[in-house]
Amino acid sequence: MPEGPTEVRYDVADFVATLTLDAPERMNTISPRMLRQISERLLEADADRDVRAIILTGEGRAFCAGLDLQAQMAGPKGGLGSLSDGTSKNPPGEIDMRNTPPMVLHNIDTPTICALNGGAAGYGLDLALGCDIRLAADTAKLNSGFAKRGIVPESGGTWLLPRMVGYAKAAEIAFTGRTLTAADALELGIVNHVVPAADLAATATTLAAEIAGNAPLAVRAIKRMMRAAETETFEQNVHHVYLQLLPLLSTEDFAEGVAAFMEKRDPEFHGR
Repeated sequence: MPEGPTEVRYDVADFVATLTLDAPERMNTISPRMLRQISERLLEADADRDVRAIILTGEGRAFCAGLDLQAQMAGPKGGLGSLSDGTSKNPPGEIDMRNTPPMVLHNIDTPTICALNGGAAGYGLDLALGCDIRLAADTAKLNSGFAKRGIVPESGGTWLLPRMVGYAKAAEIAFTGRTLTAADALELGIVNHVVPAADLAATATTLAAEIAGNAPLAVRAIKRMMRAAETETFEQNVHHVYLQLLPLLSTEDFAEGVAAFMEKRDPEFHGR
């Protein structure tokens, strides 16, 4: 575990890892330490054979209200160039983009669910968009806000949002910096489901458990192929999927899946 205060709680139960942004006093705004810990915990979960799904959520009334601008501006050069808390091996003012949360979220194979317990703004919104599935409390609000701060969505929003809602709708959201309600986000297809705030944690856990009950090697391969399809032609993806299929046919999980189907019972997968 990293040294210093823990700003991201990490729990694993029943094949599900839950990462909770834990700085409610500042609405879970992203400090340099939290930025690093999000990436570290995501990578830890992805490498753990006992984790088959990841839930990302926040403590308190907000999911994440964006970057902690006070902490960022306190760095030696100020602004967004000061994303290190002193533990980075990079020179001051330089960022290892490969290990930032948006990059990590995009590249890990474990399915991710964002449980939006409250407001998500700026970096917090992009963090949510980077997850595979989003659930929102009916009280949650989403706000891009970058244009109102004189910056751009540096954390993946310009790539992710147009692919979810189409260019024209993404342009309207980004150019205006307008706040979206949970109902707005559901209508646009940004979130999968909206539930009462009191039911959000249980709903996320139930969905994660449903994913975790499937063959983990197959689920991870499906995620890889869906992400690859975003930059491949149809023909390329079909051939790529076939190459992913071949090793799965020799796994114990495949044999168990077939046996369970034939025997009309629930399968028990072990990721082998």
